[in-house]
Amino acid sequence: MSEKKTDFEIPFKSSLVPEELKLDSEITFNCHPGISCFNECCKQADLPLTPYDVIRLKKRLGMTSTEFLREHTVPVELDAHGLPGIKMKTDEDAVCLFMDEEKGCTVYEDRPAACRYYPVGLMALRPIGSPVDEQKYFLVKENHCQGHCSIRKTTIRNYRREQGVEEYDDLNHGWYQMILKKRSSGPTVGKPSEMSLQFFFMCSYDMDRFKDFLLSKNFRNIYKIEDHEFDLIIDDEVERLKFAYRMMRQVLFGEHTIELVEGAVEKRVEERKEVIELRRKIAIAEHEAKNDVYDNMGE
Repeated sequence: MSEKKTDFEIPFKSSLVPEELKLDSEITFNCHPGISCFNECCKQADLPLTPYDVIRLKKRLGMTSTEFLREHTVPVELDAHGLPGIKMKTDEDAVCLFMDEEKGCTVYEDRPAACRYYPVGLMALRPIGSPVDEQKYFLVKENHCQGHCSIRKTTIRNYRREQGVEEYDDLNHGWYQMILKKRSSGPTVGKPSEMSLQFFFMCSYDMDRFKDFLLSKNFRNIYKIEDHEFDLIIDDEVERLKFAYRMMRQVLFGEHTIELVEGAVEKRVEERKEVIELRRKIAIAEHEAKNDVYDNMGE
């Protein structure tokens, strides 16, 4: 039997134990305020953030998504083409800004998916040639963590339920699918344009700016959306995030996920032609005016 290939490899010297776990696999682990390593993982924070993480945290802090991104995240690249991602900002010693020595996590009810999963690692994989992605689980064992010394046993399935991570996975799944699709497509997709990367960032993380985009005057002249659906997308951030995934699949991968207004694209192209032609004439006029100035200076 040929070996099944994926586009995933465990990094050298990774803290992941290279044993694939299933939902019903048993693990031994317990973390609680009385444990000797309490808060240690928060003092070595390197937390990637997902789209739903941003929604939960920015609501918790009473911020717009734009404010949260500016004040609490740092940019990272998700692939060699510079696909934009984010991770949690820490202090200069890599300590999470939401960690309190006595209380622990100050945003615990809205903590990111990566925190909820620990010490389990989640990997979304797509076997080569398969249109369907798979979720794989691995155990993370770091030297500081004493939770593995517990006698408490549970399964991956129960641990996910206890940590409230299922909702996060459901709402992030569409995003993981797009990243995997881009990675598995490889050279056939190529490097996205700067505008495409900015669009991906907005649709992934900045739901308030995406809302402004949806409310722009041209949006509904191009996309055919019923009033009740549009109102729901504008009023509900979770529904807006789901719609953002549909937008990205259509804009970045050419999938027909949202119906277009008949003739809207052709009309938009013509309008853009007029704008481009106007800009060309302005540039020519400015160039000629500049030359006239130089000619007059030489007289």
